[in-house]
Amino acid sequence: MQTEDLIGDLAAGLRPVRRMPGPGVQAALWLAGAAAAIGVAVLLHGLRQDLVARLMLPQEGAQWLAALATGIAAAFAAAMLARPDRSPRWALLPLPFALAWAAMLGLGCLEDMVRLGDRALQPRLSMGCIRFILGLGIPLGAGLLLLLRHAGPVRPTPVLLLAGLASAALSSAGLTLFHHLDAALEVLVSHGLAIALVAVLGRALGRPLLMRAPVAAG
Repeated sequence: MQTEDLIGDLAAGLRPVRRMPGPGVQAALWLAGAAAAIGVAVLLHGLRQDLVARLMLPQEGAQWLAALATGIAAAFAAAMLARPDRSPRWALLPLPFALAWAAMLGLGCLEDMVRLGDRALQPRLSMGCIRFILGLGIPLGAGLLLLLRHAGPVRPTPVLLLAGLASAALSSAGLTLFHHLDAALEVLVSHGLAIALVAVLGRALGRPLLMRAPVAAG
């Protein structure tokens, strides 16, 4: 076979490769879907009657914003790390927001100690919170991993963990819109446990979603 004929035969079977959206677009698409899912949950449960008043309080407003920012930053970081040419330092993007979130919860625990005394140090679990964050966070995490499935051969572990953190943090922020716990320690224990479970499950069970046939990176 002549070289020209071989090249012609090979070229005849080629198909155009669909370019993948940029990381910002992918993160925005997923965030829009997450917002819609949380909106449906709010419609089903109804907004808290004291929502505006509670969010106007500096500590509670900052706590909610930090949870929201953690989820957004983690989703964007996951999309960035799915590209082989992006710095692994993008994994640190949600860290300051997560630390601020934990700090606000810690401040709430101190305020409860002043207000309630030893009763504030009795940790309790809210199974309703845990079920909601798991029930919404796991499907949201799976959706993000499907969007980022090209990351399978690139950086699977950080993408898996960040996807779990993003979905769980946004689920936690959404839960605050219609459900309130009086004790900050209960929020810290219940939400923290649920978020950790979503992240661990994402790391353990999400790998098959990242190993699907990749598309070309743009």
